[in-house]
Parts: sequence; structure tokens; C-alpha cells
Amino acid sequence: MATPSKKSARKNVKKSSGGRSKKAGLIFPVGRVGSLLRRGRYAPRVSASSAVYLTGILEYLTAELLELSAKAVTQSKKNTRRITPRAVTLAVRHDADLGDLLKDVTLSHGGVVPNVHKALEKK
Repeated sequence: MATPSKKSARKNVKKSSGGRSKKAGLIFPVGRVGSLLRRGRYAPRVSASSAVYLTGILEYLTAELLELSAKAVTQSKKNTRRITPRAVTLAVRHDADLGDLLKDVTLSHGGVVPNVHKALEKK
């Protein structure tokens, strides 16, 4: 009798369904965030789900910031397609939620939001 070929034996072995990022449907690396949480000594013990949760939050905030920055670039009068620190600053300062979150953050080369005080305006 012939022995079964190695190819048919390999087909029966289940392949892993990917890493934790793929299982959670995320793009950011869950494993790296988890190891940074453990290495950072924020708590004596860190659960596995905390890395997935934090990675999801970071990915959402990044996507929101990039979406608002891209919208600020398209609304600018200049004919550019590049997201600059200035566009990021304008997007953050005009959004209520991101503005509250990043109110004490200074973005390098971002400038300030154009604003004229009411007392200085012409009557």
C-alpha cells in the first residue's frame, strides 16, 4: 500500500487565522501595543484585551484626525494634496472633540488658528 503524500497531510492541518490585529479587524499592531503596555509598568498585570481595546482607540483617533486633516486640505484655496502640520492644526482646533482632547498640545510648524479679537474689529 502506498503511503499518503505529504501534500494531502498538509491540507488537513489548520492554518492559524492570523494575528490578534487581524482577528480584531484592526490595522495597528495589537502585539506591539500590548508589549509596550507591559514594558511601560503602568500596572502590575495587563490583560490581553486591554491591548486590543487601546489599539482600537488609537486607530480610531488616527483615522478621525487624518479624515479631518484631508478635509481641511481640500477646503483650502491652495491647490495642494499634501497633509501638512498646518492642516492638522486647523483640523484639530476646529473640531470640538479633538480640540478638547488636544487643547494643551502644541503641534510643531502648525501655526495658530486665524482669529481677530472683537475689540480690534472696525465698527
